[in-house]
Amino acid sequence: MSSRTEYTFCRICEATCGLKATIEGDRVVGLEPDHDHVVSKGYSCIKGLRYHEIHHSPDRLRVPLKRSGDSFEEISWERALDEIGANVRQLVNEHGGDSVSAYLGNPIAFSLLPPILTAAFLQGLGSRNLFQTGSQDCNNKFAAAQRVYGFPFIQPFADVDHTQCLIIIGSNPAVSRASFMQLPDPIRRLRAIEERGGKVFLVNPRRTETAKQLGTQVFIRPDTDVYFLLSFLHEIVSRDAIDHERVGRHMKGLDALPKIAELWSPERTAEVTGVSAETLRSMVDAYLRADGAALYLSTGVNQGSQGTLAFWIQEAINAITGNLDRRGGTVVGHGYIKDFPKHARKGGRTMRTDLSRVGQLPSVADSFPAGLMADEILTPGEGQVRAMFCLSGNPLLTVPNSNGRLEAAMKALELLVVIDIFRNETANHAHYILPGTSAFQRPDLPFVFQSLMGAQAIPYAQYTDALVPVDGEQRDETLILLQLARACGSQLFGSRVANGFFSSWARLGKLPWVGGRVGLTPERLLGLMARMFRLGSLNGLRKEPHGRLLEPIKGGDFLGQRVVTDDGLVDLAPAEFVEAAEKLELDFERERAQRDKLKLISKREQHSHNSWLHNHPRFVEGKRSTNYLYMHPEDGNKVGVKSGAMVEVRSSVASVRLPVQLTDEMMVGAVALPHGWGHQAADGLSVASKTTGANVNLLAADGPEELEYFSGMAKLNGILVEVVPALDEN
Repeated sequence: MSSRTEYTFCRICEATCGLKATIEGDRVVGLEPDHDHVVSKGYSCIKGLRYHEIHHSPDRLRVPLKRSGDSFEEISWERALDEIGANVRQLVNEHGGDSVSAYLGNPIAFSLLPPILTAAFLQGLGSRNLFQTGSQDCNNKFAAAQRVYGFPFIQPFADVDHTQCLIIIGSNPAVSRASFMQLPDPIRRLRAIEERGGKVFLVNPRRTETAKQLGTQVFIRPDTDVYFLLSFLHEIVSRDAIDHERVGRHMKGLDALPKIAELWSPERTAEVTGVSAETLRSMVDAYLRADGAALYLSTGVNQGSQGTLAFWIQEAINAITGNLDRRGGTVVGHGYIKDFPKHARKGGRTMRTDLSRVGQLPSVADSFPAGLMADEILTPGEGQVRAMFCLSGNPLLTVPNSNGRLEAAMKALELLVVIDIFRNETANHAHYILPGTSAFQRPDLPFVFQSLMGAQAIPYAQYTDALVPVDGEQRDETLILLQLARACGSQLFGSRVANGFFSSWARLGKLPWVGGRVGLTPERLLGLMARMFRLGSLNGLRKEPHGRLLEPIKGGDFLGQRVVTDDGLVDLAPAEFVEAAEKLELDFERERAQRDKLKLISKREQHSHNSWLHNHPRFVEGKRSTNYLYMHPEDGNKVGVKSGAMVEVRSSVASVRLPVQLTDEMMVGAVALPHGWGHQAADGLSVASKTTGANVNLLAADGPEELEYFSGMAKLNGILVEVVPALDEN
């Protein structure tokens, strides 16, 4: 059989590395890095290069399924849509739009259209109840940016290719590719900082894969990052290392920062962070000496108890030192749509100010915390969630306390519809399972955050056609959402104009639809969006299969021009944050009292991604068939265990059993447990269900009192735990 070559890009994570695919018939038989890609330049991780084996897994869903007792039976698309639609219309009529919810997960969030249409679908039903994975990993950045810059998706990022000092806190770019920076080939790009005489510091409770290859390791006790940053701010203020002219022209609130910082000398915070005053001051020295410097924090900090305050303080430091909006410091992308934050803010998009029904927590980027889902489903009253659409997600593995209240909540739903490529733990509780497409079966542009907030260190655009057709009765998620909207009576976006637009396409089209015909294919929708983004036609983009470089980000065009607060000034001291910072004393004393207790962090792995790559035999073979608890030998001696022994890890919520690995990569007093494991009950995943790993998120608490207020983030890092030898259950 003859083969052909196609160029595409990976959608496992934000990096969207370029790929060269070899295709025979309807099968992708090989993947290689695209050496001519305008950004990734021949780089791709092992996960991306094995994605075709995930795509062709025999466990892929191929037909719609309906629950029948404790099992599932095949059902036609027409009947599934009719029954789901009737169910939803009845619920909305009887209980209102908020009775219907949706959970948006990865990897579909790394495509462009489905996240937009999921929100539009709920909006059309009159529902506020969108839950996303952001409240497990990044909503703190959105919550802070909305108050500091006026819009949640204004996210300054380090100008990695020009900076002279980069301080990375709670991130492991070698594995994560640097969230919110889109950094393919991260080690090469970070090493280049040192090669041009710059400094890289890696502040983390463990020596990560990144720190093993470059930079200076700085160990920090889990979930004490806010005190480290307060001390950093203390040093900046005490040295008056402030660009007063720039601050005076473009910012407000500077007067509040000295008062916030005055209590937090490096000597004082060293008691809880473990970062000596000498080490911290040496980092401040390097930061201030550099011709362009940046503090960059990510998931490890985001998932702590003070992620929003930590991110705010980081942004304040970068701003007052003159490093915001400058080459080599932090810069702000444009995205594909000029002045998108300004127009979106004016229209109220992603700017809702409502509070959750349970707990009265604020919405962030128009979504509520996933850690509230169990409460929203199980708590009676007006607005109680009774139905959920779960799109490419697995909350029963990724949300805190998932084997407890959340599983009970999922069972209590009157309607659970799962759209996915596999039948995972969450899908096992569904009433209907609708088979979606893999990344190779749908056309795409880079995902929505890149398009709208320009989170690309090197801006570029790329289009990919679908590489292979659907298998069986799979459907593109874009079409599924449009069909569900029609069946459920959702007026997309809550707009007559938008709904009329989609309806007009339906009348003119040629593809089957429920009760009619549709011509609004995903490819045509992307073509319209490409023109709206001023990228030209899809045919034009097809002629540049390795991507098209866009205007580089140089800095200097954000302050005074694109800040969208009411007065156009960066708010260095939002009142809510200042008030919260002034109350940190009690938390600090609690940290001091708990210095001798073990704290748990989660970690990423090279051969794993969130909860959905363990169904690949090569990724879980041999010693990789489980996750391990990593701890320092000194802590292992205290517990009385050696590498390979089984231990029990206990939190205030639950306990898990798994083998331990002793390593000096961990700092004393911190233990790490990779996330995404625990598939034993997932009989739809023939490989993953045979692994023996444990789900670290079982150790985390859910509910309104356990979530960070400003962002609704679950505390998945810095959990106090006890580790003991596991008793033999035989």
